[in-house]
Amino acid sequence: MKSGFIAIIGKPNAGKSTLINALIGQKIAIATHKAQTTRNAILGILNEEDCQIVFIDTPGIHEAKTALGSYMNKEAMSQAAGVDVIYYIVDGYKGLQKEDNEIIEKLKAYDSPIFLLLNKIDELDNKTLIERLEYASKNYDFAEIIPISAKNKDNLEELLDVSKKYLKDDIMYYPEDVRTNMNLDFQIAEMIREKIILNMEEEVPHLVACQIDSIKEKTSKVYIDATIICNKQSHKGIIIGKSGAMLKKINQQASSDISRLFDGKRIMLSLFVKVQEDWLNSQKQLFNLGYFKGDQDE
Repeated sequence: MKSGFIAIIGKPNAGKSTLINALIGQKIAIATHKAQTTRNAILGILNEEDCQIVFIDTPGIHEAKTALGSYMNKEAMSQAAGVDVIYYIVDGYKGLQKEDNEIIEKLKAYDSPIFLLLNKIDELDNKTLIERLEYASKNYDFAEIIPISAKNKDNLEELLDVSKKYLKDDIMYYPEDVRTNMNLDFQIAEMIREKIILNMEEEVPHLVACQIDSIKEKTSKVYIDATIICNKQSHKGIIIGKSGAMLKKINQQASSDISRLFDGKRIMLSLFVKVQEDWLNSQKQLFNLGYFKGDQDE
């Protein structure tokens, strides 16, 4: 038996969350087509007969313009410390770019093997794929270079087989039935935020957070109160929608996903929308929302 930790790192929208969900075989992290969906490091735990691998999904590394953005970058890079392998995942359609060079140089300081995962190969023709692989091989010193499609699960078995060779431990970190270390409140809040991201205009999702106020589980129903926090009064109106139509849509979609966490019980979800101006730059508010784990400002 082999075990170890693997950090999944890359720029926004490279496919990190889609990959971790595909590897674990269930939805651990929310995944959308929009950048900066993931804000916290999320653990997904793969249990097989011959191994236990703890995958760490991280926020996309980007040019930070807010305190939340700075937190996300720090959160992503810090997860590389002490892991057995770093997956550096790249959108294969775009290939390796200048920003990737800077990130990869920083990752080298952690002295862990770095795999290049060239993702979204389902969108590439053979000629482009070969060019991408040759460029990476000639210009970088990756421990492994593996083309994959996280969406279609192409080459993921090969990825796991190669990864197991780099694992050093032989102990179980978590019980066999555990798939993630994320608590219930976090998972529910993320499911609600995912539906906001999928239904909102480009700017609004990145200025929204969600917190769970209460959960009451009954025999056949689960009552959940949650608050959606937005940055502007105008965004509140967009989230609620005309006659509450958008909020109702978000509620219905989120309730369907949340039900799976409670063995199919009916979810009675109450959503309240609140404006907290500039919450993205308030370390205290970010701390209260679970984004900062250290000291907050007074």
